[in-house]
Amino acid sequence: MMELNSLRQFLVVARLEHLSRAAEELRIAQPSLSRTIARLEGELGVPLFDRSGRLRLNDTGRIFRDHVERALGELDAGRRAVAEATSQGLGAVRLASETFLTLTGPLAAYKKAHPEVEIELHWSPPEDMARRLRAQEVDLCVASQPIHAEGLDSMRLFEEPVGVGLPLGHPLAGRACVTIEELAGESFVTAREGHWLRRLLDRLFAAHDLTPKIVCESDEHSAIADLISAGLGIGLAPAIARRSTTRAPVAWVPVDNPDCRRTLTLYWGADSHLSSASRLMRATITNWDWSTGEPRRTV
Repeated sequence: MMELNSLRQFLVVARLEHLSRAAEELRIAQPSLSRTIARLEGELGVPLFDRSGRLRLNDTGRIFRDHVERALGELDAGRRAVAEATSQGLGAVRLASETFLTLTGPLAAYKKAHPEVEIELHWSPPEDMARRLRAQEVDLCVASQPIHAEGLDSMRLFEEPVGVGLPLGHPLAGRACVTIEELAGESFVTAREGHWLRRLLDRLFAAHDLTPKIVCESDEHSAIADLISAGLGIGLAPAIARRSTTRAPVAWVPVDNPDCRRTLTLYWGADSHLSSASRLMRATITNWDWSTGEPRRTV
């Protein structure tokens, strides 16, 4: 009979497709993890991974993974629903996003209105969001680029232009707009691969058969403006960043390209049970006025 712990271990191996890294994440010995996977395959009567060269989840493994994610997600959702019903409280909310800088306003308003609610924030790249929602590892996701997956509901929050941030003394700083070709020889300060800002930069340049010259990749996205201001390079920046009270002194110039935009979208599982806390968070975010940085109405 399959044990829940074995199924959870299988999901980690399926996600990483690497036994030693999975064992390290799970903090167990690799031989023990190998035996667990072999036992699961023995119970199912089929291999779940291809082992020719690098470990790869095969088609059967992907089918099994999807069912395991849903089953464990429903079990965890049931536990949370019981806890919410017996405690007579609002429960907790788990929110994932690529960046929380844009969400500080609604998060602060929500916490002020519901101080008793536990809020868990999870950084997540968009390619992991659909899986995490289907598995009910998180309740809500906010993405700056579309998620193309079945089983999700969504609401578009806002769309905004993305311009280029320049040091104040830069030759292009006084321009009404710039083209991608004019930016081709510039040094860029940007986010690491996977972040929406970096993906947009790569996509815009690739459309012109160009490659951006990147001199700095930063996980500290709040530091990107400081590095641009210091003259270390230029970088893409969303329009909403110009309203930040802590922003560094940089010039913001529109990019003459209709695709140089971002669309912020809220996602949740179409069939997932959302706690009262999660439903309130969804309402807070969807009712937020992003142009003023204030709620449209009290939630």
